[in-house]
Amino acid sequence: MKDLTQAQWAEQLAADTDAILLDVRTQTEVEAGYIPKAIHLDIMNAGAFMEGVKGLDTAKNYYVYCRSGARSGQACMIMNSIGFENAYNLMGGFMGWQGEKTI
Repeated sequence: MKDLTQAQWAEQLAADTDAILLDVRTQTEVEAGYIPKAIHLDIMNAGAFMEGVKGLDTAKNYYVYCRSGARSGQACMIMNSIGFENAYNLMGGFMGWQGEKTI
């Protein structure tokens, strides 16, 4: 897992052809706004989260975010523990995101 600042995350994401966005917030949080093209897997629903993650390609690069960066950090650690090599946590989360978003 790598913690990236907002600027690092945005720059790396824009240049990454194997990038997949992963939003690990609750459904209520997603309804209030999200980063376009993100896959939603609520980490608070552990069973569904694990089932969803196990269906993802471990060879891809995952850019993971939550509201503030704590749950997404936890999600990245879980992903790393089951074979994902490239999981990037957005420090500051969606609250600090200045890039494109849908509200």
